[in-house]
Amino acid sequence: MSVSDWQTPMPRVAVIGAGISGLITARTLCDLGFDVTVFEKSRGLGGRTATRRVDPGLSFDHGAQYFTARDPHFVRQVMAWTEQKIVADWTGRIVTIDGTDVRLKTDQPHRYVGVPGMKAIAHHLGADLNVRLETRIVRLQRVGNGWQVTDAAGRCDGPFSHVLVSLPAPQAAELLGDHALAAEVRAIPMTPCWAVLAAFDGRVEVPWDGAFVHGSPLVWVARNSSKPGRDYSRDCWVLHASPEWSSAHQDVERDTVKATLLSAFTHITALAALNPIHLDVHRWLFSATPLSVDRLVLFDDDVGLVVCGDWLAGGRVEGAFLSGVAAADCLLRQVSISANKQLPT
Repeated sequence: MSVSDWQTPMPRVAVIGAGISGLITARTLCDLGFDVTVFEKSRGLGGRTATRRVDPGLSFDHGAQYFTARDPHFVRQVMAWTEQKIVADWTGRIVTIDGTDVRLKTDQPHRYVGVPGMKAIAHHLGADLNVRLETRIVRLQRVGNGWQVTDAAGRCDGPFSHVLVSLPAPQAAELLGDHALAAEVRAIPMTPCWAVLAAFDGRVEVPWDGAFVHGSPLVWVARNSSKPGRDYSRDCWVLHASPEWSSAHQDVERDTVKATLLSAFTHITALAALNPIHLDVHRWLFSATPLSVDRLVLFDDDVGLVVCGDWLAGGRVEGAFLSGVAAADCLLRQVSISANKQLPT
């Protein structure tokens, strides 16, 4: 049943942020007949489920590396995506490295990746949605019983019956301004992450494809080309710095970050030298939160304002999905109640 079946005005919803949580909410509402507009400041969808393609032979999942599925609702969704060939199992050999000690991970959950890149999930969710890319919303304003949004170029849109903010916590707090939810959001810290993207002509000869690293500027490294659906002709690696190192060095020169993290990678591989044919770096300013908030969603039902994001739900892709589903549920319950009040008795 769609909203139009209730014979009520079609709710118009603004979704600010096209990461996984925002896209899940937008997809759910759009499929039920809502008039949804998604605003995204970047050139593409997916937030940290990003894939950078340098040329046909070089690609890097430089944000989220993989995801797991534990919640039954998310497990069912992942199974559907698997059948549609949007995601696949990544069966790479994963180890932990602490100094010279290299050990195979004993807990080996199913690790899933988007195919042919992590951004495949976002592209699937965003298909046919009304998305306005490269549009940064800088102001929310309550106008009458609705909302008006204003972008960085001064363009206004509205009215919207509901606004959903699906941004990293510091950006969400800034946009919320003096709204009561802003203080709660502002109290949630997020840490940065430097990511180095390195490609090699020959295979990096280590007997593993991913490693959790201790005692190093690095916290995680992965052979991107070992994932299903990738080009195996060149060995592409993603190197993630630890939150502590990234925080302490977030303003250093990019060349320094590349050199330091490549040196750390060379050290943990115990190889004589590594000479990349491609070396780049990306800084995720808001990567994760050290807190366990476990709220899923924040909702002011008086004015139709919703805040969601993985940082409210334990992080990771699964957290983003569950937060987006919870946000959609909040709006659906409110609209259903409002619609039922208008039904003849």
